[in-house]
Amino acid sequence: MIKLLIILPAYNEEKVIGKVLKSLPRKINQIIKVDLLVVDDGSTDDTQEICRSCNVLVIHHLINRGLGAALCTGFTYAVNHHYNYVVTFDADGQHSPSDIGRLLKPLLSKTADVVIGSRMLNLQSMPLTRRFVNFFSNLITLLFYKIWTTDSQSGLRGFTLSALQKIRVRTQRMEVSSEIFKEISRHHLIFAEVPISSLYTNYSLQKGQRITNAPNVFYKLLLNNFR
Repeated sequence: MIKLLIILPAYNEEKVIGKVLKSLPRKINQIIKVDLLVVDDGSTDDTQEICRSCNVLVIHHLINRGLGAALCTGFTYAVNHHYNYVVTFDADGQHSPSDIGRLLKPLLSKTADVVIGSRMLNLQSMPLTRRFVNFFSNLITLLFYKIWTTDSQSGLRGFTLSALQKIRVRTQRMEVSSEIFKEISRHHLIFAEVPISSLYTNYSLQKGQRITNAPNVFYKLLLNNFR
């Protein structure tokens, strides 16, 4: 039975998480079973209660540990429960559910181990601050891990089970997005990029990477690079 797990890391997303969960597909071509897993990263609002009312899987961190820790929890669950494919999906409503099928195609056709949904391959407007942070992060990824991507900070990603069994996430916060490329390079995984759209709102723009956080991310990646 071919199973897909869609992982949504979430922290204080009570305003949008219910709508996001209801928008996600429960049936996808070539996939027999689709499960949704929310990793509630220590939310102090009603995120956890809303998720449970939507009848999805929920794992709750007692404290806010960061994006990397939330993804690690989700990846561990996926591997332990033998999901064939895994998709990560931002909980803030930025991604379009219709892009999940596009993301899965290279995985299902066995032409890629990891697929990154790239906002930069889709000719659309992106706030200049986001473009700057993304380009800077792409350069860091290339410098440290010798791998080029057009969108290292994308939260929409796809993995095969065999890829996840090799990937080791050590960083706990936002730097995990670049660290994933370290693992792609280290294990010589085949990765592909597909164009995706982004739904920018005032709410979603408050989330994600910030310019002021870039030096901290760089420092943590530098330390991680020598582990």
